[in-house]
Amino acid sequence: MPANPTSLFPPILPTRQGMLEVDELHTIYWEEVGNPEGVPVVFLHGGPGAGLSPQHRRFFDPQHYRVILFDQRGAGKSTPLGEWRNNTTQLLIEDIEKLRVRFGIDKWLVFGGSWGSTLALAYGEAHPERCLGFILRGIFLCTASEVDWFLNGVRWFYPELYDEFVAPIPEAERGNLLKAYSERMLGTDPEVYWPAARAWSRYEGRRVFLLPQEEEPASDTLDLGVGRLESHYMANLGFFSDDQLVKNVGRIAHLPAVIVQGRYDVICPPLSAYRLHQAWPESRLRMIPDAGHGALEAGISKALVAATEQFKRMGRFD
Repeated sequence: MPANPTSLFPPILPTRQGMLEVDELHTIYWEEVGNPEGVPVVFLHGGPGAGLSPQHRRFFDPQHYRVILFDQRGAGKSTPLGEWRNNTTQLLIEDIEKLRVRFGIDKWLVFGGSWGSTLALAYGEAHPERCLGFILRGIFLCTASEVDWFLNGVRWFYPELYDEFVAPIPEAERGNLLKAYSERMLGTDPEVYWPAARAWSRYEGRRVFLLPQEEEPASDTLDLGVGRLESHYMANLGFFSDDQLVKNVGRIAHLPAVIVQGRYDVICPPLSAYRLHQAWPESRLRMIPDAGHGALEAGISKALVAATEQFKRMGRFD
């Protein structure tokens, strides 16, 4: 365990890193962290489009785990940045399988938060035979009601942010904010797509934590990746059929899973985690009473590290 059980493991550098060409358009960045002979884990970041952070390596005991992290198509160090063409959930699942084969891994623990939880469930339901179990945080099932909440419902809690978000959009277009922002962000004119992407990313970023945080410096990489790819995936409801991830959970219900959810998460509200847990009775739901959406909020990070440690000790979750 870390010296302080509530903290992450110490900062660590990758043992290997590189780029993998996955098709004629996309090349994805990957890195390997920890023990090359350890229990394999695949880390799935959020967004879509948010990319990796060095902090993501720190949920895992590097003596025990072999962690494969990668920037999904269009995110982080993957190229082209913000590219939504040839970018679907089904293609991301294929990329995960290409990485698994690339590293000679038979089965791995699947760890994902927010959109990463969406992708983790989709991957597991497509390839249950390749999964050891799941650690999921801030559940997002990519349903129409969740997308509507993300864009509109949250104004009940953050009316000032909502007003800022809709301000650049003409009143005639405000009835469909997703369409209005998508048309701007997926266009070719940087004078149009950059302001839209920055407004979208700011709208999300300022409600991640339960308590106000000092704002981080603006990141063009994050803004463009998140703005373009979130709107693209939301407009297509994740490329899923209706409530697909809950309806197909039986394919992975035999595998151990822990779900970590912030009680006051206004980006991915607790109902989705609760619905998933109801459909997956053998999963363990950890509702964190003093947290929002952020993986690095104290209660959430503690619960995530506890989950990786418990799986390390027992190969499962109690």
